[in-house]
Amino acid sequence: MKQFDYIRAGANSDVTGTPDATIIAGGTNLLDLMKLEVMTPDRLVDISRLDLKQITPTRDGGLRIGALVTNSDLAADMTVRSDYAALSAALLAGASRQLRNKATTGGNLLQRTRCYYFYDTDQPCNKRDPGSGCGAMEGANRLHAILGVTDKCIASHPSDMAVAMQMLGAEVEIESTDGVTRTVPLSDFYLIPTDPAVETVLQPGELITAVILPAPAEGRQTYRKVRDRASYAFAMVSVAARIKVTDGKITQAAIACGGIGSMPWRDPAVEDALIGQEPAREVFGKAADVLVAEAAPKEGNAFKVPLARRTLIATLKELTGVQQ
Repeated sequence: MKQFDYIRAGANSDVTGTPDATIIAGGTNLLDLMKLEVMTPDRLVDISRLDLKQITPTRDGGLRIGALVTNSDLAADMTVRSDYAALSAALLAGASRQLRNKATTGGNLLQRTRCYYFYDTDQPCNKRDPGSGCGAMEGANRLHAILGVTDKCIASHPSDMAVAMQMLGAEVEIESTDGVTRTVPLSDFYLIPTDPAVETVLQPGELITAVILPAPAEGRQTYRKVRDRASYAFAMVSVAARIKVTDGKITQAAIACGGIGSMPWRDPAVEDALIGQEPAREVFGKAADVLVAEAAPKEGNAFKVPLARRTLIATLKELTGVQQ
Protein backbone atom coordinates (compact mmCIF):
# COMPACT_ATOMS: atom_id res chain seq x y z
CA MET A 1 0.00 0.00 0.00
CA LYS A 2 1.31 3.43 -0.92
CA GLN A 3 2.28 5.70 1.97
CA PHE A 4 -0.25 8.46 2.75
CA ASP A 5 -0.98 11.22 5.25
CA TYR A 6 -3.83 10.67 7.69
CA ILE A 7 -5.98 13.46 9.13
CA ARG A 8 -8.77 13.02 11.67
CA ALA A 9 -11.50 15.56 10.95
CA GLY A 10 -12.96 17.37 13.94
CA ALA A 11 -15.35 19.55 11.94
CA ASN A 12 -16.89 19.62 8.47
CA SER A 13 -14.50 22.41 7.54
CA ASP A 14 -11.56 20.04 7.99
CA VAL A 15 -12.94 18.19 4.96
CA THR A 16 -14.27 20.99 2.79
CA GLY A 17 -11.04 22.90 3.37
CA THR A 18 -8.97 20.01 2.00
CA PRO A 19 -10.09 19.55 -1.62
CA ASP A 20 -7.16 17.31 -2.55
CA ALA A 21 -7.95 14.74 0.16
CA THR A 22 -9.78 11.43 -0.07
CA ILE A 23 -12.52 10.95 2.53
CA ILE A 24 -12.74 7.78 4.58
CA ALA A 25 -15.61 6.83 6.90
CA GLY A 26 -16.39 3.11 7.25
CA GLY A 27 -13.71 2.23 4.70
CA THR A 28 -15.46 -0.96 3.59
CA ASN A 29 -14.74 -0.24 -0.09
CA LEU A 30 -11.89 2.27 -0.01
CA LEU A 31 -9.48 0.15 2.03
CA ASP A 32 -9.78 -2.74 -0.44
CA LEU A 33 -9.07 -0.37 -3.32
CA MET A 34 -6.04 1.06 -1.53
CA LYS A 35 -4.62 -2.40 -0.81
CA LEU A 36 -4.87 -3.22 -4.52
CA GLU A 37 -3.48 0.22 -5.42
CA VAL A 38 -6.53 0.93 -7.52
CA MET A 39 -6.83 4.11 -5.47
CA THR A 40 -3.63 5.65 -4.16
CA PRO A 41 -4.56 8.81 -2.23
CA ASP A 42 -1.83 11.05 -0.88
CA ARG A 43 -4.03 12.23 1.99
CA LEU A 44 -6.90 10.57 3.87
CA VAL A 45 -9.35 12.58 5.95
CA ASP A 46 -11.20 10.43 8.47
CA ILE A 47 -14.72 11.82 9.02
CA SER A 48 -15.95 9.04 11.30
CA ARG A 49 -16.10 11.34 14.34
CA LEU A 50 -18.13 14.11 12.73
CA ASP A 51 -21.65 14.80 14.01
CA LEU A 52 -23.44 13.18 11.06
CA LYS A 53 -24.94 10.09 12.69
CA GLN A 54 -28.55 11.08 13.37
CA ILE A 55 -31.82 10.08 11.72
CA THR A 56 -34.28 12.93 12.27
CA PRO A 57 -37.74 13.87 10.94
CA THR A 58 -38.04 16.78 8.52
CA ARG A 59 -40.67 19.49 8.66
CA ASP A 60 -42.58 18.00 5.74
CA GLY A 61 -42.80 14.55 7.30
CA GLY A 62 -39.76 12.97 5.67
CA LEU A 63 -36.44 11.84 7.12
CA ARG A 64 -32.99 13.37 7.24
CA ILE A 65 -30.37 10.62 7.37
CA GLY A 66 -26.90 11.72 8.43
CA ALA A 67 -24.10 10.67 6.10
CA LEU A 68 -22.44 8.61 8.85
CA VAL A 69 -25.51 6.60 9.83
CA THR A 70 -24.44 2.99 9.38
CA ASN A 71 -26.30 0.66 7.06
CA SER A 72 -27.22 -1.54 10.04
CA ASP A 73 -28.69 1.34 12.03
CA LEU A 74 -30.61 2.65 9.03
CA ALA A 75 -32.09 -0.74 8.19
CA ALA A 76 -33.14 -1.25 11.83
CA ASP A 77 -34.70 2.20 12.33
CA MET A 78 -38.40 1.73 13.12
CA THR A 79 -39.54 4.60 10.89
CA VAL A 80 -37.52 3.25 7.97
CA ARG A 81 -38.88 -0.25 8.52
CA SER A 82 -42.49 0.92 8.63
CA ASP A 83 -42.58 3.81 6.14
CA TYR A 84 -39.67 3.05 3.80
CA ALA A 85 -39.73 -0.75 3.82
CA ALA A 86 -38.01 -1.11 0.44
CA LEU A 87 -35.00 0.78 1.79
CA SER A 88 -34.69 -1.44 4.85
CA ALA A 89 -34.98 -4.55 2.67
CA ALA A 90 -32.37 -3.26 0.22
CA LEU A 91 -29.90 -2.56 3.01
CA LEU A 92 -30.37 -6.02 4.50
CA ALA A 93 -29.85 -7.57 1.06
CA GLY A 94 -26.41 -5.98 0.77
CA ALA A 95 -23.15 -7.40 2.14
CA SER A 96 -22.69 -9.12 5.52
CA ARG A 97 -23.78 -7.93 8.95
CA GLN A 98 -20.18 -7.04 9.81
CA LEU A 99 -19.87 -4.81 6.75
CA ARG A 100 -23.26 -3.20 7.35
CA ASN A 101 -22.10 -2.33 10.87
CA LYS A 102 -19.27 -0.25 9.38
CA ALA A 103 -20.61 0.95 6.02
CA THR A 104 -22.14 4.43 6.06
CA THR A 105 -24.98 6.05 4.16
CA GLY A 106 -22.73 8.54 2.37
CA GLY A 107 -20.09 5.94 1.64
CA ASN A 108 -22.66 3.54 0.24
CA LEU A 109 -23.73 6.13 -2.32
CA LEU A 110 -20.10 6.62 -3.36
CA GLN A 111 -18.92 3.02 -3.50
CA ARG A 112 -17.05 2.13 -6.65
CA THR A 113 -18.00 -0.42 -9.29
CA ARG A 114 -17.00 -4.06 -8.86
CA CYS A 115 -15.86 -4.35 -12.49
CA TYR A 116 -13.04 -6.89 -12.78
CA TYR A 117 -11.03 -4.55 -14.99
CA PHE A 118 -11.36 -1.63 -12.61
CA TYR A 119 -9.92 -3.76 -9.80
CA ASP A 120 -7.03 -5.18 -11.86
CA THR A 121 -4.34 -2.54 -12.40
CA ASP A 122 -2.80 -4.64 -15.18
CA GLN A 123 -5.97 -4.29 -17.28
CA PRO A 124 -7.26 -1.27 -19.24
CA CYS A 125 -9.97 0.77 -17.51
CA ASN A 126 -11.10 4.25 -18.45
CA LYS A 127 -12.58 4.75 -14.99
CA ARG A 128 -9.28 4.03 -13.22
CA ASP A 129 -6.87 5.16 -15.97
CA PRO A 130 -8.63 7.58 -18.36
CA GLY A 131 -7.87 6.88 -22.00
CA SER A 132 -6.54 3.36 -21.44
CA GLY A 133 -9.64 1.67 -22.86
CA CYS A 134 -12.32 -0.62 -21.44
CA GLY A 135 -11.36 -4.26 -21.09
CA ALA A 136 -14.93 -5.26 -20.32
CA MET A 137 -16.21 -4.28 -23.77
CA GLU A 138 -14.98 -7.50 -25.36
CA GLY A 139 -13.96 -9.28 -22.17
CA ALA A 140 -15.67 -10.74 -19.12
CA ASN A 141 -18.81 -8.62 -18.84
CA ARG A 142 -21.39 -10.83 -17.16
CA LEU A 143 -21.85 -8.43 -14.22
CA HIS A 144 -21.93 -5.30 -16.32
CA ALA A 145 -24.55 -2.72 -17.22
CA ILE A 146 -26.92 -2.77 -20.17
CA LEU A 147 -28.43 0.70 -19.61
CA GLY A 148 -26.72 4.07 -19.36
CA VAL A 149 -23.54 2.75 -20.94
CA THR A 150 -21.16 4.42 -23.38
CA ASP A 151 -18.38 3.29 -25.69
CA LYS A 152 -15.97 4.13 -22.84
CA CYS A 153 -17.49 2.23 -19.92
CA ILE A 154 -20.10 -0.44 -19.24
CA ALA A 155 -19.50 -0.85 -15.49
CA SER A 156 -22.59 -1.31 -13.34
CA HIS A 157 -23.32 0.53 -10.11
CA PRO A 158 -23.17 -1.91 -7.17
CA SER A 159 -25.33 -0.29 -4.47
CA ASP A 160 -28.57 -1.86 -3.23
CA MET A 161 -29.34 1.08 -0.93
CA ALA A 162 -29.06 3.64 -3.72
CA VAL A 163 -31.60 1.77 -5.84
CA ALA A 164 -34.21 1.96 -3.09
CA MET A 165 -33.39 5.61 -2.44
CA GLN A 166 -33.73 6.36 -6.13
CA MET A 167 -37.21 4.85 -6.11
CA LEU A 168 -38.12 6.83 -2.99
CA GLY A 169 -37.10 10.14 -4.57
CA ALA A 170 -34.21 10.87 -2.19
CA GLU A 171 -32.09 14.01 -2.25
CA VAL A 172 -28.42 14.34 -1.34
CA GLU A 173 -27.35 17.16 0.96
CA ILE A 174 -23.86 18.45 0.10
CA GLU A 175 -21.66 20.97 1.89
CA SER A 176 -19.29 22.89 -0.39
CA THR A 177 -15.84 24.34 0.23
CA ASP A 178 -17.28 27.73 1.23
CA GLY A 179 -19.61 26.17 3.81
CA VAL A 180 -22.73 26.58 1.67
CA THR A 181 -25.12 23.61 1.60
CA ARG A 182 -26.90 22.51 -1.57
CA THR A 183 -29.37 19.70 -2.18
CA VAL A 184 -29.24 17.53 -5.28
CA PRO A 185 -31.92 14.99 -6.28
CA LEU A 186 -30.40 11.52 -6.33
CA SER A 187 -31.68 11.24 -9.90
CA ASP A 188 -29.23 14.05 -10.82
CA PHE A 189 -26.39 12.97 -8.53
CA TYR A 190 -24.90 10.23 -10.73
CA LEU A 191 -23.50 10.80 -14.23
CA ILE A 192 -23.59 8.72 -17.40
CA PRO A 193 -19.98 7.57 -18.08
CA THR A 194 -19.14 9.88 -20.97
CA ASP A 195 -16.12 10.58 -18.75
CA PRO A 196 -15.95 7.36 -16.72
CA ALA A 197 -13.58 8.84 -14.13
CA VAL A 198 -16.24 11.40 -13.11
CA GLU A 199 -19.07 9.46 -11.49
CA THR A 200 -21.07 12.09 -9.58
CA VAL A 201 -21.70 15.83 -9.42
CA LEU A 202 -19.56 16.13 -6.28
CA GLN A 203 -16.80 18.70 -6.67
CA PRO A 204 -13.35 18.46 -5.01
CA GLY A 205 -13.61 19.32 -1.34
CA GLU A 206 -17.38 18.79 -1.13
CA LEU A 207 -18.86 16.59 1.57
CA ILE A 208 -22.10 14.60 1.64
CA THR A 209 -23.70 15.51 4.95
CA ALA A 210 -27.08 13.77 4.69
CA VAL A 211 -29.67 12.07 2.52
CA ILE A 212 -33.20 13.48 2.63
CA LEU A 213 -36.20 11.23 2.10
CA PRO A 214 -39.58 12.77 1.24
CA ALA A 215 -42.66 12.08 3.33
CA PRO A 216 -43.85 8.47 2.96
CA ALA A 217 -46.00 7.88 -0.10
CA GLU A 218 -49.08 5.69 -0.22
CA GLY A 219 -49.05 2.24 -1.73
CA ARG A 220 -47.16 -1.01 -1.25
CA GLN A 221 -43.40 -1.16 -1.72
CA THR A 222 -40.75 -3.85 -1.90
CA TYR A 223 -37.19 -4.64 -2.96
CA ARG A 224 -36.41 -7.75 -5.01
CA LYS A 225 -32.84 -8.84 -5.70
CA VAL A 226 -31.70 -11.56 -8.11
CA ARG A 227 -28.14 -12.75 -7.58
CA ASP A 228 -25.88 -15.74 -8.12
CA ARG A 229 -26.10 -16.89 -4.50
CA ALA A 230 -28.37 -16.14 -1.57
CA SER A 231 -25.96 -13.95 0.38
CA TYR A 232 -23.01 -11.58 -0.01
CA ALA A 233 -23.44 -11.21 -3.78
CA PHE A 234 -24.10 -8.16 -5.93
CA ALA A 235 -27.32 -7.94 -7.89
CA MET A 236 -27.59 -9.27 -11.41
CA VAL A 237 -30.93 -7.46 -11.45
CA SER A 238 -32.79 -5.76 -8.62
CA VAL A 239 -36.04 -3.84 -8.49
CA ALA A 240 -37.25 -1.35 -5.89
CA ALA A 241 -40.88 -0.51 -6.51
CA ARG A 242 -43.90 1.20 -4.99
CA ILE A 243 -47.39 0.77 -6.42
CA LYS A 244 -50.72 2.23 -5.37
CA VAL A 245 -53.94 0.80 -6.76
CA THR A 246 -57.19 2.77 -6.40
CA ASP A 247 -60.56 1.53 -7.65
CA GLY A 248 -58.90 -1.23 -9.61
CA LYS A 249 -56.36 0.94 -11.43
CA ILE A 250 -52.74 1.87 -10.79
CA THR A 251 -52.70 5.49 -9.66
CA GLN A 252 -49.11 5.78 -8.45
CA ALA A 253 -45.92 3.99 -9.50
CA ALA A 254 -42.25 4.44 -8.62
CA ILE A 255 -39.66 1.98 -9.95
CA ALA A 256 -35.87 1.84 -9.84
CA CYS A 257 -33.55 -0.96 -10.89
CA GLY A 258 -30.09 -2.11 -9.94
CA GLY A 259 -27.53 -4.37 -11.57
CA ILE A 260 -28.47 -3.24 -15.06
CA GLY A 261 -27.43 0.41 -15.10
CA SER A 262 -24.31 2.50 -14.83
CA MET A 263 -26.21 4.17 -11.97
CA PRO A 264 -29.31 3.26 -9.95
CA TRP A 265 -31.70 3.23 -12.90
CA ARG A 266 -35.07 4.98 -12.89
CA ASP A 267 -36.94 5.60 -16.13
CA PRO A 268 -40.17 7.66 -15.77
CA ALA A 269 -41.47 6.11 -18.99
CA VAL A 270 -41.72 2.74 -17.23
CA GLU A 271 -43.90 4.29 -14.54
CA ASP A 272 -45.99 6.14 -17.11
CA ALA A 273 -46.73 2.81 -18.82
CA LEU A 274 -48.42 1.65 -15.61
CA ILE A 275 -50.36 4.72 -14.46
CA GLY A 276 -54.06 4.48 -15.20
CA GLN A 277 -53.90 0.79 -16.12
CA GLU A 278 -55.62 -2.16 -14.48
CA PRO A 279 -53.01 -4.46 -12.92
CA ALA A 280 -52.43 -7.35 -15.31
CA ARG A 281 -49.60 -9.51 -16.60
CA GLU A 282 -49.91 -7.95 -20.07
CA VAL A 283 -49.65 -4.42 -18.68
CA PHE A 284 -46.58 -5.36 -16.64
CA GLY A 285 -45.00 -6.92 -19.71
CA LYS A 286 -45.42 -3.68 -21.67
CA ALA A 287 -43.78 -1.71 -18.84
CA ALA A 288 -40.93 -4.22 -18.82
CA ASP A 289 -40.53 -3.74 -22.58
CA VAL A 290 -40.14 -0.01 -21.98
CA LEU A 291 -37.48 -0.68 -19.34
CA VAL A 292 -35.21 -2.62 -21.69
CA ALA A 293 -36.09 -0.82 -24.93
CA GLU A 294 -32.73 0.97 -25.06
CA ALA A 295 -30.63 -1.80 -23.54
CA ALA A 296 -27.19 -2.27 -25.09
CA PRO A 297 -26.04 -5.69 -23.88
CA LYS A 298 -22.79 -7.46 -24.64
CA GLU A 299 -22.43 -11.17 -25.27
CA GLY A 300 -21.73 -11.97 -21.64
CA ASN A 301 -24.62 -10.01 -20.11
CA ALA A 302 -27.33 -10.35 -22.76
CA PHE A 303 -29.22 -12.59 -20.32
CA LYS A 304 -29.93 -9.48 -18.23
CA VAL A 305 -32.49 -8.27 -20.76
CA PRO A 306 -34.98 -11.13 -20.23
CA LEU A 307 -33.99 -11.36 -16.56
CA ALA A 308 -34.80 -7.68 -16.01
CA ARG A 309 -38.17 -8.15 -17.70
CA ARG A 310 -39.04 -11.18 -15.57
CA THR A 311 -37.88 -9.55 -12.35
CA LEU A 312 -39.91 -6.40 -12.93
CA ILE A 313 -43.01 -8.38 -13.87
CA ALA A 314 -42.67 -10.61 -10.79
CA THR A 315 -42.24 -7.57 -8.54
CA LEU A 316 -45.31 -5.85 -9.96
CA LYS A 317 -47.37 -9.02 -9.58
CA GLU A 318 -46.29 -9.26 -5.94
CA LEU A 319 -47.28 -5.67 -5.19
CA THR A 320 -50.66 -5.82 -6.92
CA GLY A 321 -51.71 -9.39 -6.11
CA VAL A 322 -51.96 -10.46 -9.74
CA GLN A 323 -51.75 -14.25 -9.85
CA GLN A 324 -51.32 -15.10 -13.52
